[in-house]
Amino acid sequence: MTKWTLGIIGGSGLYAIDGLQDRREETVETPWGAPSDKLVRGRIGDVELVFLPRHGKGHRLTPSTVPYRANIAALKMAGVTDVLSISACGSLKEQYVPGHFVAVDQFIDRTVARESTFFGPGMVAHVSMARPVCSRLSALAGDAASAVGAEMHRGGTYLAMEGPQFSSLAESKLYRQWGCDVIGMTAMPEAKLAREAELPYATLAMVTDYDCWREEEEAVSVTNVLEIMGQNSAIARKAVVKLAESLNGTERTPSPDGVDTCLDHALITAPEARDPAVVAKLQVIAGRALQG
Repeated sequence: MTKWTLGIIGGSGLYAIDGLQDRREETVETPWGAPSDKLVRGRIGDVELVFLPRHGKGHRLTPSTVPYRANIAALKMAGVTDVLSISACGSLKEQYVPGHFVAVDQFIDRTVARESTFFGPGMVAHVSMARPVCSRLSALAGDAASAVGAEMHRGGTYLAMEGPQFSSLAESKLYRQWGCDVIGMTAMPEAKLAREAELPYATLAMVTDYDCWREEEEAVSVTNVLEIMGQNSAIARKAVVKLAESLNGTERTPSPDGVDTCLDHALITAPEARDPAVVAKLQVIAGRALQG
């Protein structure tokens, strides 16, 4: 039976959960350098969990300096089958109240200073991002969060901004006109890289504030974000446990969205034109497809 190995990317407090068995740390070096921090491994029943603090322990890394490629590569190398991202976000809709959770299913990428692909000259690939979230994993994560008391919203568009500054009032109002639901700084290029690595990916966005469009509210600040984040993180830890428990004893089958084999239709460089050095580097990410 194929077992689930869940990669959890989020705050460094996420892996401080009750019931995590066989807890251990692993240092990983990838062809794209070191990830944000050591991987923390453990299990709940027969479900393996691999935690990675996105910003490093103590929140050392800015959204722009997170080593996104190394993070996804490290999870792939660790045998992760599915990736759940848990991150803070601002609300762009009245009904998405601070303290709520959103299982987002779409992204608008406004980041500009980050490496967003494993591929490049010598080995070109174009993966589809039409549906960037694994529908199965998103539903399972949403169910788990609801079961532990989270106020859940299913579906929504996440605007990924560069940061580290928060939005201007004009930007916040513009993103609302675009139909965005929440805003954050870390889902991109994380979701794109997970797709290139053929890892089903889902995001549980934790609403910590109303972005500054709501002028009757005090403008967003780190102080009020951290207060709500602390409350949300406690729920997120319980949701991770509930998700793992729900998968215990079940067989992990390929994503219904075809993510596990998406590179079959994405590699475009002819075999004779491929750079051997680039192909060798990509083996940990795309070895299955490159050998096909």
